[in-house]
Amino acid sequence: MSFRSPCTFKTAGFTLVELVVVIVIVGIMSALGGLIITNHMEGYGDLRRRAELVDSAESALRRMQRDIRAALPNSIETFNSDKAISFLHTTAGGRYRSQSPGDTLHFDQEDNSTDMIGRFYRPIDTITNSSICVYNTGQNPANAYNGTNISPITNVTTGTNSSERIKFKSINFPYSSPYQHFFVVDSQVCYVYNGKELIRYERDSSDILAPKDCLSSGWESNDLLARHVNNATFTYHPGTPSRSGLMTLQLALEDDGERVSLLHQVHVQNFP
Repeated sequence: MSFRSPCTFKTAGFTLVELVVVIVIVGIMSALGGLIITNHMEGYGDLRRRAELVDSAESALRRMQRDIRAALPNSIETFNSDKAISFLHTTAGGRYRSQSPGDTLHFDQEDNSTDMIGRFYRPIDTITNSSICVYNTGQNPANAYNGTNISPITNVTTGTNSSERIKFKSINFPYSSPYQHFFVVDSQVCYVYNGKELIRYERDSSDILAPKDCLSSGWESNDLLARHVNNATFTYHPGTPSRSGLMTLQLALEDDGERVSLLHQVHVQNFP
Protein backbone atom coordinates (compact mmCIF):
# COMPACT_ATOMS: atom_id res chain seq x y z
CA MET A 1 0.00 0.00 0.00
CA SER A 2 1.17 3.52 -0.76
CA PHE A 3 0.37 6.53 1.30
CA ARG A 4 -0.09 10.14 -0.07
CA SER A 5 1.14 12.78 2.18
CA PRO A 6 -1.52 15.32 3.17
CA CYS A 7 -1.66 18.60 1.17
CA THR A 8 -0.16 21.58 2.83
CA PHE A 9 -1.50 25.15 2.25
CA LYS A 10 0.67 28.23 2.49
CA THR A 11 -0.91 31.62 3.18
CA ALA A 12 0.48 34.52 1.10
CA GLY A 13 0.00 38.34 1.65
CA PHE A 14 1.40 41.83 0.93
CA THR A 15 4.43 43.01 2.64
CA LEU A 16 4.57 46.53 3.95
CA VAL A 17 7.01 47.54 1.22
CA GLU A 18 4.69 46.26 -1.53
CA LEU A 19 1.74 48.08 -0.02
CA VAL A 20 3.67 51.35 0.13
CA VAL A 21 4.81 50.96 -3.49
CA VAL A 22 1.23 50.36 -4.65
CA ILE A 23 -0.04 53.38 -2.73
CA VAL A 24 2.66 55.59 -4.26
CA ILE A 25 1.94 54.36 -7.80
CA VAL A 26 -1.82 54.86 -7.38
CA GLY A 27 -1.20 58.37 -6.00
CA ILE A 28 1.01 59.29 -8.96
CA MET A 29 -1.55 57.99 -11.48
CA SER A 30 -4.37 59.82 -9.71
CA ALA A 31 -2.38 63.07 -9.74
CA LEU A 32 -1.57 62.70 -13.43
CA GLY A 33 -5.18 61.85 -14.25
CA GLY A 34 -6.39 64.85 -12.26
CA LEU A 35 -4.00 67.17 -14.08
CA ILE A 36 -5.16 65.87 -17.44
CA ILE A 37 -8.84 66.33 -16.55
CA THR A 38 -8.22 69.74 -14.97
CA ASN A 39 -6.29 71.01 -18.01
CA HIS A 40 -9.06 69.88 -20.32
CA MET A 41 -11.72 71.54 -18.15
CA GLU A 42 -9.73 74.77 -17.92
CA GLY A 43 -9.15 74.71 -21.67
CA TYR A 44 -12.86 74.24 -22.27
CA GLY A 45 -13.67 77.13 -19.92
CA ASP A 46 -11.15 79.41 -21.65
CA LEU A 47 -12.50 78.46 -25.06
CA ARG A 48 -16.08 79.11 -23.94
CA ARG A 49 -15.21 82.55 -22.52
CA ARG A 50 -13.26 83.44 -25.67
CA ALA A 51 -16.16 82.39 -27.90
CA GLU A 52 -18.61 84.42 -25.81
CA LEU A 53 -16.38 87.50 -26.02
CA VAL A 54 -15.98 87.17 -29.79
CA ASP A 55 -19.73 86.70 -30.24
CA SER A 56 -20.52 89.71 -28.04
CA ALA A 57 -18.01 91.96 -29.83
CA GLU A 58 -19.12 90.77 -33.28
CA SER A 59 -22.81 91.37 -32.49
CA ALA A 60 -22.09 94.88 -31.17
CA LEU A 61 -19.99 95.84 -34.19
CA ARG A 62 -22.55 94.52 -36.66
CA ARG A 63 -25.29 96.51 -34.93
CA MET A 64 -23.16 99.64 -35.14
CA GLN A 65 -22.34 98.91 -38.77
CA ARG A 66 -26.02 98.56 -39.67
CA ASP A 67 -26.90 101.84 -37.94
CA ILE A 68 -23.99 103.79 -39.43
CA ARG A 69 -24.92 102.73 -42.96
CA ALA A 70 -28.35 104.29 -42.37
CA ALA A 71 -26.89 107.57 -41.03
CA LEU A 72 -27.91 110.90 -42.54
CA PRO A 73 -25.08 112.11 -44.83
CA ASN A 74 -22.59 114.33 -42.99
CA SER A 75 -24.21 113.75 -39.60
CA ILE A 76 -21.63 111.36 -38.10
CA GLU A 77 -19.45 112.93 -35.42
CA THR A 78 -17.09 111.39 -32.88
CA PHE A 79 -16.50 112.99 -29.47
CA ASN A 80 -15.28 112.22 -25.96
CA SER A 81 -11.76 111.48 -27.29
CA ASP A 82 -13.10 109.11 -29.99
CA LYS A 83 -14.90 106.99 -27.38
CA ALA A 84 -18.39 107.98 -28.56
CA ILE A 85 -20.30 108.45 -31.83
CA SER A 86 -23.37 110.52 -32.64
CA PHE A 87 -25.39 110.51 -35.88
CA LEU A 88 -28.91 110.98 -37.19
CA HIS A 89 -30.59 107.75 -38.26
CA THR A 90 -32.66 107.68 -41.45
CA THR A 91 -35.54 105.35 -42.11
CA ALA A 92 -36.47 106.37 -45.67
CA GLY A 93 -35.81 108.89 -48.40
CA GLY A 94 -36.79 109.95 -51.88
CA ARG A 95 -36.95 112.85 -54.34
CA TYR A 96 -39.11 115.94 -53.91
CA ARG A 97 -40.93 117.81 -56.69
CA SER A 98 -38.98 120.76 -58.02
CA GLN A 99 -41.24 121.40 -61.01
CA SER A 100 -44.93 121.04 -61.82
CA PRO A 101 -47.14 119.11 -61.88
CA GLY A 102 -47.82 118.75 -58.21
CA ASP A 103 -46.81 120.54 -55.03
CA THR A 104 -43.22 121.74 -55.50
CA LEU A 105 -40.77 122.52 -52.71
CA HIS A 106 -39.74 126.19 -52.51
CA PHE A 107 -36.35 127.38 -51.28
CA ASP A 108 -36.80 131.15 -51.61
CA GLN A 109 -39.44 131.21 -48.87
CA GLU A 110 -40.90 129.11 -46.08
CA ASP A 111 -42.77 126.01 -47.21
CA ASN A 112 -44.66 123.27 -45.38
CA SER A 113 -45.39 120.57 -47.98
CA THR A 114 -44.13 118.91 -51.12
CA ASP A 115 -45.05 116.04 -53.39
CA MET A 116 -42.45 113.32 -53.78
CA ILE A 117 -41.67 111.41 -56.94
CA GLY A 118 -43.08 107.95 -56.33
CA ARG A 119 -44.19 106.51 -53.02
CA PHE A 120 -42.71 105.33 -49.76
CA TYR A 121 -42.05 101.63 -49.33
CA ARG A 122 -42.57 101.80 -45.57
CA PRO A 123 -45.66 102.11 -43.35
CA ILE A 124 -46.86 105.71 -43.28
CA ASP A 125 -47.02 105.81 -39.47
CA THR A 126 -43.23 105.35 -39.32
CA ILE A 127 -42.87 108.37 -41.59
CA THR A 128 -45.22 110.74 -39.79
CA ASN A 129 -43.32 110.34 -36.51
CA SER A 130 -40.09 111.44 -38.20
CA SER A 131 -38.53 114.57 -39.76
CA ILE A 132 -37.65 115.62 -43.29
CA CYS A 133 -34.12 116.83 -44.04
CA VAL A 134 -32.83 118.36 -47.29
CA TYR A 135 -29.18 118.68 -48.36
CA ASN A 136 -27.30 118.21 -45.12
CA THR A 137 -23.67 119.28 -45.55
CA GLY A 138 -22.83 119.33 -41.84
CA GLN A 139 -21.80 122.99 -42.17
CA ASN A 140 -23.93 126.00 -41.34
CA PRO A 141 -26.48 126.85 -42.48
CA ALA A 142 -27.16 123.30 -43.75
CA ASN A 143 -26.54 121.50 -40.47
CA ALA A 144 -29.28 119.25 -39.11
CA TYR A 145 -27.82 119.44 -35.58
CA ASN A 146 -28.72 123.13 -35.57
CA GLY A 147 -32.22 122.50 -36.95
CA THR A 148 -31.73 124.74 -39.98
CA ASN A 149 -32.53 122.16 -42.67
CA ILE A 150 -34.71 119.64 -40.85
CA SER A 151 -38.38 119.84 -39.92
CA PRO A 152 -40.87 117.46 -38.18
CA ILE A 153 -43.29 115.71 -40.55
CA THR A 154 -46.92 116.31 -39.58
CA ASN A 155 -48.74 114.16 -42.13
CA VAL A 156 -48.41 112.15 -45.32
CA THR A 157 -51.31 112.18 -47.79
CA THR A 158 -51.92 111.37 -51.44
CA GLY A 159 -50.55 113.99 -53.82
CA THR A 160 -50.51 114.44 -57.58
CA ASN A 161 -50.54 111.28 -59.72
CA SER A 162 -51.06 109.11 -56.63
CA SER A 163 -47.67 110.10 -55.25
CA GLU A 164 -47.08 110.86 -51.58
CA ARG A 165 -47.52 114.43 -50.33
CA ILE A 166 -45.38 115.20 -47.29
CA LYS A 167 -46.55 117.89 -44.90
CA PHE A 168 -44.18 119.29 -42.30
CA LYS A 169 -43.65 122.23 -39.99
CA SER A 170 -43.05 125.37 -42.02
CA ILE A 171 -39.36 125.97 -42.76
CA ASN A 172 -37.16 127.76 -45.27
CA PHE A 173 -34.59 125.18 -46.34
CA PRO A 174 -31.25 126.96 -47.00
CA TYR A 175 -30.16 124.89 -50.01
CA SER A 176 -31.80 122.72 -52.63
CA SER A 177 -30.41 119.30 -53.47
CA PRO A 178 -28.82 118.93 -56.94
CA TYR A 179 -30.80 115.71 -57.45
CA GLN A 180 -33.88 116.71 -55.39
CA HIS A 181 -32.96 114.27 -52.60
CA PHE A 182 -34.58 114.35 -49.18
CA PHE A 183 -34.13 112.06 -46.18
CA VAL A 184 -36.54 110.96 -43.47
CA VAL A 185 -34.80 111.10 -40.09
CA ASP A 186 -36.49 109.06 -37.35
CA SER A 187 -34.02 109.39 -34.46
CA GLN A 188 -30.67 110.49 -33.12
CA VAL A 189 -28.39 107.59 -32.14
CA CYS A 190 -25.35 107.72 -29.91
CA TYR A 191 -22.86 104.95 -29.01
CA VAL A 192 -20.81 105.52 -25.87
CA TYR A 193 -17.98 103.55 -24.23
CA ASN A 194 -18.11 104.38 -20.53
CA GLY A 195 -14.99 102.52 -19.41
CA LYS A 196 -16.54 99.07 -18.96
CA GLU A 197 -19.61 98.82 -21.23
CA LEU A 198 -20.75 99.83 -24.70
CA ILE A 199 -24.19 101.47 -24.60
CA ARG A 200 -26.51 102.56 -27.43
CA TYR A 201 -28.64 105.66 -26.78
CA GLU A 202 -31.55 106.85 -28.92
CA ARG A 203 -33.91 109.82 -28.89
CA ASP A 204 -36.67 111.16 -31.13
CA SER A 205 -35.68 113.30 -34.12
CA SER A 206 -37.77 116.20 -32.80
CA ASP A 207 -35.27 116.72 -29.97
CA ILE A 208 -31.80 116.60 -31.50
CA LEU A 209 -28.78 117.35 -29.33
CA ALA A 210 -25.35 118.61 -30.31
CA PRO A 211 -22.87 115.71 -29.95
CA LYS A 212 -20.97 117.49 -27.16
CA ASP A 213 -24.19 117.58 -25.10
CA CYS A 214 -25.05 113.89 -25.58
CA LEU A 215 -23.41 112.68 -22.35
CA SER A 216 -25.02 115.29 -20.14
CA SER A 217 -28.66 114.82 -21.14
CA GLY A 218 -31.35 112.21 -20.66
CA TRP A 219 -32.29 109.79 -23.46
CA GLU A 220 -35.57 108.13 -24.32
CA SER A 221 -33.95 104.69 -24.50
CA ASN A 222 -30.59 103.08 -23.82
CA ASP A 223 -29.50 99.53 -24.58
CA LEU A 224 -26.49 97.62 -23.30
CA LEU A 225 -24.60 96.31 -26.32
CA ALA A 226 -21.55 94.70 -24.72
CA ARG A 227 -20.08 94.05 -21.28
CA HIS A 228 -16.45 93.39 -20.25
CA VAL A 229 -15.31 96.11 -22.67
CA ASN A 230 -11.64 96.85 -22.10
CA ASN A 231 -11.28 99.50 -24.81
CA ALA A 232 -13.25 101.05 -27.66
CA THR A 233 -12.06 103.55 -30.26
CA PHE A 234 -14.08 105.08 -33.10
CA THR A 235 -12.16 106.87 -35.85
CA TYR A 236 -14.00 108.73 -38.60
CA HIS A 237 -12.65 110.12 -41.89
CA PRO A 238 -15.51 112.00 -43.60
CA GLY A 239 -14.07 111.80 -47.12
CA THR A 240 -15.19 114.17 -49.89
CA PRO A 241 -18.32 114.65 -52.03
CA SER A 242 -16.75 112.33 -54.62
CA ARG A 243 -15.31 109.79 -52.19
CA SER A 244 -16.94 107.76 -49.42
CA GLY A 245 -16.16 108.41 -45.79
CA LEU A 246 -14.66 105.69 -43.62
CA MET A 247 -15.60 104.78 -40.06
CA THR A 248 -13.19 102.49 -38.20
CA LEU A 249 -14.59 100.66 -35.17
CA GLN A 250 -12.19 98.98 -32.74
CA LEU A 251 -13.55 97.00 -29.81
CA ALA A 252 -11.58 95.00 -27.22
CA LEU A 253 -13.27 92.75 -24.63
CA GLU A 254 -11.60 91.03 -21.66
CA ASP A 255 -12.95 88.58 -19.08
CA ASP A 256 -11.01 86.48 -16.55
CA GLY A 257 -7.72 86.74 -18.44
CA GLU A 258 -9.22 86.11 -21.89
CA ARG A 259 -9.02 89.05 -24.31
CA VAL A 260 -10.29 89.52 -27.86
CA SER A 261 -9.93 92.54 -30.14
CA LEU A 262 -12.02 93.11 -33.29
CA LEU A 263 -11.91 95.81 -35.95
CA HIS A 264 -14.60 96.73 -38.47
CA GLN A 265 -14.51 99.39 -41.18
CA VAL A 266 -17.70 100.90 -42.62
CA HIS A 267 -17.92 102.91 -45.83
CA VAL A 268 -20.18 105.96 -45.42
CA GLN A 269 -21.97 107.59 -48.35
CA ASN A 270 -21.91 111.33 -47.59
CA PHE A 271 -23.38 112.70 -50.79
CA PRO A 272 -26.35 114.75 -49.55
